[in-house]
Amino acid sequence: MAQPFLDLDALRTAPLTREPFEFFVVPGFVRPEARAKINADYPKITEGGSFPVAQLSYGPAFGEFLAELESDEFREAFEEKFGLDLAGRPTTVTVRGQCSPKDGRIHTDTQSKIITILIYMNPDWENSGGRLRLLKSGDNLDDMIIEVPPVGGTLLAFKRADNSWHGHKPFAGERRVIQFNWVTSEGDRKLAMLRHHVSAPFKRLMAAVRPGAH
Repeated sequence: MAQPFLDLDALRTAPLTREPFEFFVVPGFVRPEARAKINADYPKITEGGSFPVAQLSYGPAFGEFLAELESDEFREAFEEKFGLDLAGRPTTVTVRGQCSPKDGRIHTDTQSKIITILIYMNPDWENSGGRLRLLKSGDNLDDMIIEVPPVGGTLLAFKRADNSWHGHKPFAGERRVIQFNWVTSEGDRKLAMLRHHVSAPFKRLMAAVRPGAH
């Protein structure tokens, strides 16, 4: 059997922070030997915005990576970590390849999301912008709990709450991130995917009035 791409043992042993909302971080969650394969097969994305995987073309290694995200073992690890029953909950997976200067505005995610998981696939990251910050408040990007550079197969996960504020300083350029969510219902999943299927030109037009990227 092939070595799995994801280090679930590291996920299980990562400490869970409970206040002011529940979150944890796993550096190197995507195993080092898998990162180059996944990045070689990563979807070619030239526009800003989040794209549903069904809308993208990608190679086999990226497909294997997605299959592990949808596995029972992955779900069960999160059920144990957060003390939740996620069986039967629909999932959404979106992919980003580019960041625009308007991305990163402070927000909490929609109420339909139960758990938000972000997996960063940039080989390195030197820029001060684009580093996701979990925040203590909704109006100050510097009032942060933790800052996570989007690099090296790092996983960041949090339980959505009314105070799960997050955002990042502006950055323009390539920024690879996969977002995986469990959502409350199939109707919510369909609405989320419909929103992400909006054309890229319209997304650019609406960028000034909607929340930013992770």
